[in-house]
Amino acid sequence: NKENAMRLAKAAEEAREASYSPYSGFAVGAALLTEDGEIFTGANIESSSYTPTVCAERVAFFTAVHKGCRNFRAIAIVGGKAGESISAFCPPCGVCRQVMAEFANPDFEIVLYNGSDVKIYTLAEIFPESFTKDNLK
Repeated sequence: NKENAMRLAKAAEEAREASYSPYSGFAVGAALLTEDGEIFTGANIESSSYTPTVCAERVAFFTAVHKGCRNFRAIAIVGGKAGESISAFCPPCGVCRQVMAEFANPDFEIVLYNGSDVKIYTLAEIFPESFTKDNLK
């Protein structure tokens, strides 16, 4: 529901403060909710050679997976110019969508927050016809 989505978005907004984004100046935070109600957060971490840069969503997922979590309900994502208030929705990149497809079900919710309102999508809506482990059978 929208109230829970807003709470998760606020956790992502708080996580955004840990962003290390000196090159792009674009700070992103994510808050990943497990089926058990635990929240794992992440912020984007950049590298001067760009390729090793990691998105906030993947930081949150990889931290949760490293801790043994495999069942996820939703993720909230916020982003915008570092040092400025959030004012626009920040959808996940394609690589993060692929990671979501690895660890989440098609009904997994993606919550986007623009500083005042939320949009909620399912993984199936934003990443149709995704490549998953089922393709390898």
